[in-house]
Formats: sequence, structure tokens, C-alpha cells
Amino acid sequence: MTTKKKGANKDLEVGEIVSRSEQFIEKYQKKIVYGIGIVILLIGSVLGINYGYLTPLEQKAAAALFKGEQYFGRDSFELALYGNGADYLGLETIISDYGITRSGNLAKAYAGVCYFRLGETEKAIKQLKSFSGEDNMISPALTGLIGDCYVNQGKVKEGIGYFEKAAKLADNEIVSPTYLKKAGIAYESLEQYNNAVKAYTSIKEKYYNSEEASDIDKYIIRASELAKK
Repeated sequence: MTTKKKGANKDLEVGEIVSRSEQFIEKYQKKIVYGIGIVILLIGSVLGINYGYLTPLEQKAAAALFKGEQYFGRDSFELALYGNGADYLGLETIISDYGITRSGNLAKAYAGVCYFRLGETEKAIKQLKSFSGEDNMISPALTGLIGDCYVNQGKVKEGIGYFEKAAKLADNEIVSPTYLKKAGIAYESLEQYNNAVKAYTSIKEKYYNSEEASDIDKYIIRASELAKK
């Protein structure tokens, strides 16, 4: 009976991680990707002046990506990825043809999110890992999304590593507490309760103004009690 109960609890906890992943994507991902996309394209326009051969390529890539962003914004993920058979090539083709451009790089982020939303986690991981960026919002969020992909595959340990990496990279009250909380829940699913307490306590002590901190005490208490058993 005890073994069955533990198994059920694990399923519930992993389900909570996945649920929070979906909620986070819905709430923040589009805003984050759009915001960084604008920055990337603006920087690309300026730097492209110094590299004549890249300027026309960047312009073509940006034009090709524009319709993909529209499909993405409407949650038309398959159209965003594979094109409409007429005036839009699709993110995969943009990545293949314009991968060296900043728009091509951004297409990898869009593609990763699309694949995640379609449940194609292996393809999502491939695209998300290929994206390069050094900001404290989009890069950590995409790193955390890799963790979500691994959790969806049942590879919880790998997922935790990416959750913790995302929290460290971001070090802000939007991304960090989100992924620390998911790391804590994932640790609980593995019955590593002391590690879960550490993750939850980090939210309470470092990101106390965040939304996740508002009810974090109950998570700390739960994991602490389980750690004693």
C-alpha cells in the first residue's frame, strides 16, 4: 500500500512540474521571445552595416521570420515550423538557410518553443540547445524549457540540472523562482527532500518579492516533514 501511494505521489508531483511548465510558457514565453527578438534584430541591423555580405542576408532572414512570428503569436505552431506552402517557408527552412544570422538564431528559439508545445521534446531540445544568447531573460527561460522537455520524457534528474542552471543564469524574480520551485518539486518526486528544501528556501530568502514566494512556506514545511521520515 505504501509503495503504491509513493508512486501515485510521484506521478502527481511530476504532473505539477509539467503543469507549471505550460503555465509559465503561456504567461511569459511569448513576451520574452518577442522582447529579445526586437533587441536582436535592432543590434543585427546596426552591426550588419559593418559586414556588407551579412546585411542582405540578415534582411532576407528578418523578412522570412516576420510571418513565422505571426503564426507563433496565434499558436499555429505547425505552420510556424513548416510553412504554409505559399509565401512562408517555415522556421526549419529559415534555420537551415539563414542560421548564421541573428534572425536565424532567433528562429531556433521560436522553433524550440513550438516543438515543446507540440510535444516533440527531442526536436525541442535540439533547437533550444542550438540557440545562443547571453541575456538574463530569454537564455535562462529557454534553458529552463530544456529542463521541462527532459521532465516530460521522464528524465527528471536531467531536468533538475537545467532548472537550477536557468535559475542561476537569470538571477531575477521572474525566471529564477519559477525554476527553483520546479526543481524543488522535481526533487520531491525523486524523494530527495533535503535538496527540495534548499531549492524552496532559496526562493524565500533570495526572491521573497516573487509570486512563488507567497506560498513557499507550505512547500518548505512539506519537504522538511518528508525528510524526517
